[in-house]
Amino acid sequence: MPASHQRANLSDGREILFFQDHDSPAPLIAVDPRPNDSRPDSGTLRFDVLTGEWVAVATHRQTRTHLPAAAECPLCPSTPDRPTEIPAADFDVAVFENRFPSLGPGLGDVPSSRAVDTTFAEAAADSADTVTSALSGPGYGRCEVVVFSSEHTGSFGGLGTARARTVIDAWANRTAELSALPGIEQVFMFENRGEEIGVTMNHPHGQIYAYPYVTPHTAITSARAHDHLRRTGRPLLGDVLAFEREAGERMILETDHFSAFVPFAARWPIEVHIVPHRQVGSVDELDETERDDLARVYPEVLQRIDGLYPSPTPYIAAWHQAPVNSADRRAEWLRLEITSPRRAENKLKFLAGSEAAMGAFVGDVSAEETAARLRAVTLEPLAEVAVTASASSSVTANSAATATEGDRR
Repeated sequence: MPASHQRANLSDGREILFFQDHDSPAPLIAVDPRPNDSRPDSGTLRFDVLTGEWVAVATHRQTRTHLPAAAECPLCPSTPDRPTEIPAADFDVAVFENRFPSLGPGLGDVPSSRAVDTTFAEAAADSADTVTSALSGPGYGRCEVVVFSSEHTGSFGGLGTARARTVIDAWANRTAELSALPGIEQVFMFENRGEEIGVTMNHPHGQIYAYPYVTPHTAITSARAHDHLRRTGRPLLGDVLAFEREAGERMILETDHFSAFVPFAARWPIEVHIVPHRQVGSVDELDETERDDLARVYPEVLQRIDGLYPSPTPYIAAWHQAPVNSADRRAEWLRLEITSPRRAENKLKFLAGSEAAMGAFVGDVSAEETAARLRAVTLEPLAEVAVTASASSSVTANSAATATEGDRR
């Protein structure tokens, strides 16, 4: 059953939720003793008429916490002499509203791109103030922080299956609740790992953005999925999944419920997609068995990525869920994309002219080479981990992997 949870409020009114592992006692939640400071107003949205995209402007984020020492970490448990964002002496997983949100705390509707285009066309001949008003809106939405552990050090890959399952349940809970908020069009969960990615706090954590619009990338991929469904009667990612499972050479691991593979047209030096075999649009639609399986598959993929080099690899883990108000959810299919710019032990791929300006990626390594390297990583024996795929089969582990990693069923 899903992890149980409790709710409370921080001193400034922000909501915090505590999710507990199945075998853990409920945390003792204290009253937040910090001053009742007022929350910042919502930022603004500015519309780019050249691309049809909203850009969020949140200037208050310039003062957000940046790489604090462990003794000053706001994500660690509170102590009597140092209250933090977590008003408890210990906890398993905590989720709270971001003190420095890119979006929110206000909620409401944002005009569609077509509506803004129409307004701009009508106002273009008017004064600059009129045009500015036509292209601006309040930065509605909600941003949350998901703290994976009370321990200041560590990583998602090392949480263990029980804690990973608790985080998955927290994601499911937040996806369902945030999707029901006024004006929310998309819920995006992600983890930035490593200072090379731009992380401002090293305590293991992720984030959730609830957008008042469908993001540009999702708009593109969702439109292609809907077009494919209209033309073929089949979901696009279902066909991609069948292709990758049949090819096998880019498969990393496969279980009864999930496949993890390097996509055929990978953009990044390290890129792995984790896709459920059953079509669901969002994490909250995964059943109990699928969540248990994901709690084994996801950490193993991260362990394999970390096993490529002597030091931890920076990455972005991004959940691609169906838009809240998708026109046809039969076209939508949940996936997790894990990407890293690390192209060698001491080299990173930077998005320069072609990628940054034109959005035209140039790969540094082949998808097949990356997949082979990830399959070859030797892991410490773990209880209940996923079945490794061989280069020639998307189902059965090769004998070498089986011999070194034990029984992986």
